[in-house]
Amino acid sequence: MKAFFSNVWTKRLVSLIAAFYTVAVCFLCYYSIFYDIHIESRASVCMIVSALSVIALILMLYTRNQLVTKISSFVILTAMLPVVLLYFDEKALLIPIVATGIIILLLSGAGEGKKTLFGTIILLMYIFGALGYFLFTSFFVTHAKTEVVEKGVSPSGRYRYEIINTEDTSGGSTAIYLEPNYADVTYPFVTFTLKDMEHICYQERPICENVQLEWTTQARTEITEQLNNVSDNIMITLTDSELERYGITIDNRLQLSEINVYKLMEVGKTASDVDPFKLDTLDDAQLAAFDIGKDEKGYYVLEPDSEFLAAIDRMEGERIYLSELDGKGREAFNESHLDELGYTLFELKKDNEVPLSSLSDEQLAELGVSEEGDVLSFNGKVCFRFYVAELEDYFDIDSRKFSVNLLT
Repeated sequence: MKAFFSNVWTKRLVSLIAAFYTVAVCFLCYYSIFYDIHIESRASVCMIVSALSVIALILMLYTRNQLVTKISSFVILTAMLPVVLLYFDEKALLIPIVATGIIILLLSGAGEGKKTLFGTIILLMYIFGALGYFLFTSFFVTHAKTEVVEKGVSPSGRYRYEIINTEDTSGGSTAIYLEPNYADVTYPFVTFTLKDMEHICYQERPICENVQLEWTTQARTEITEQLNNVSDNIMITLTDSELERYGITIDNRLQLSEINVYKLMEVGKTASDVDPFKLDTLDDAQLAAFDIGKDEKGYYVLEPDSEFLAAIDRMEGERIYLSELDGKGREAFNESHLDELGYTLFELKKDNEVPLSSLSDEQLAELGVSEEGDVLSFNGKVCFRFYVAELEDYFDIDSRKFSVNLLT
């Protein structure tokens, strides 16, 4: 048995098992950045985390001379920095892990010089990280007095809501905050909810004393009819792939805006003409005034200059089709047409909006609009429709974008 435990391959295998603790700490670091934590039973969480930490510590001390354990000894405390800052009130979770990180850092088999160097770096990270976080929350985060008047879940269970009164010097406000109820990550005794997901669907000033909230369930076809009765010009934004699916090509969506007044006059327009102009509304002579030609393949640049070609990495003599240009390419095309003062003569843009009235019910279903869902009214006024939330992607639960709101 002694030979088994002293075998180097046994220690290497155990070090890989112990490394799962480090991986779990890294996941906790990720959660601390993008999720809020809600602990149901701090005592239970403390016992579970402490037990796992003791087991991991024993395994890491046994394999302290293995490379994987040496690396883990430096990673644990580093990964815990955002957790300590953002989950500072959750001592039951923090103390066992931080204690494990400190002990294995001090007792790992890494050389004393390396431990001193990395220990100093980690200590400075904690000092300056805590100082920076304190200064940010003290000077850049407003602390208004708020009161949660009511909270609950929509009839379908897909949305959570809160009615919050905020007191300020201008009479305060009453607002309804919505967030998805389907994006939580749940573990025993712990639930993680996505940060920065709140959508203010209604706000009223000053504070509203009489609050009447009503949830109803409406069908997709019913809401479509209601919105089209309000206006035929309600526009929704689609992706390039969605537009191509419905036969709307890039050439159909290219338009010119912010056109210089002299350029307008050159093509027979006046300053009172509606701007922007879609390319398919202009004839060949008008297109030529904007250095644009057209053939059976689509719109192309008539006379691309050397700077424009260099910007899009194309060779002289090639025909440059506008449909091939990305955002930077269109910007380079605009920058190649300047007036005497260096201002662009026009802006070539791609329009991704289509009228809601032009989409069929089948197309709306393909775009992800549910057959029926929740509609919220505040004091008799409709302030939220599931239909709009799904079309406009209010709650993009799959994206992870860094923002200062994640620090509050």
